[in-house]
Amino acid sequence: MTRPRQLADMPSLTATVPRQLVHRAALAETFLTGWRRTGADRFTVSAQWPRAHGLHVSPDWSAYDPLLVVETIRQSGTLISHAEYEVPLDQQFVLQEFRVATEPWALTLGPRPAEPEVELAFTDVQYRGRRPVGARYTAQVLRDGTRVATADVSFTCVGEPVYRRLRGGRTADTVTAVPVPPGVPTDAVDRALPTDVVLAPTGRPDRWQLRVNTAHPVFFDHPLDHVPGMLLLEGARQAALLETSGKRVPTAYHAVFHRYAELDGPVWIEVRGTLGAGVQVFGVQGESTVFECLVGTAGS
Repeated sequence: MTRPRQLADMPSLTATVPRQLVHRAALAETFLTGWRRTGADRFTVSAQWPRAHGLHVSPDWSAYDPLLVVETIRQSGTLISHAEYEVPLDQQFVLQEFRVATEPWALTLGPRPAEPEVELAFTDVQYRGRRPVGARYTAQVLRDGTRVATADVSFTCVGEPVYRRLRGGRTADTVTAVPVPPGVPTDAVDRALPTDVVLAPTGRPDRWQLRVNTAHPVFFDHPLDHVPGMLLLEGARQAALLETSGKRVPTAYHAVFHRYAELDGPVWIEVRGTLGAGVQVFGVQGESTVFECLVGTAGS
């Protein structure tokens, strides 16, 4: 018997990988669906991107945001670290550097959720004894065989006792975030909801306070004792849009993370000039730079 056409055209059913392997609490924020080893230190990870998402899809549902690519690559590296390199699940990952460049024309939405593949090559895997303590990996994101993005990522990982010593006793239960100030207009940063605006004006055109709302279901998918890297990158994205008056769209990020951004003190996002088509963004807390990011842009 021939299957009805509408059923034959449906993609096969699938499931996400265990959310613990990508450090996510919500299934809706788990974008990976599987993986396989393709060679020595080489892997292919499959993913599915939703057609609607509060942050990672444009307000008009026409395009995926490059930060969805970033999160997919981050999840891919974490998955492979746990599943293939046997990094224990209680390890804390410390992101050091993240460089990614995307092809905006390849991020348009179609009539079905996109199902990209991420090709990973792990290089410079560092061990202490038999346990990995850090690595660098490169990634290519392919959508229907077409390259969507390339990336280079480095991270370290530490056990819970070491992490707690590094954090000086700070936990999600003992640290209270600073009050969230009013944000800039939503349309200035291409966001539909005021709760997704992460920058607050300071009276200076090149400096904003990062709005750290620990109730945000994407940035704080689970309780944290520090400001997550994806929130810092979103701050850099919005700063680049404000700096260019929305005329140039962020398409690439080269971020270096120097130290944890703490919840209980204000974080300032500063633009300190441009370099070619890029906007130089810094995150500052107290007297310290917590991260720096060159945001590559495209447009008029």
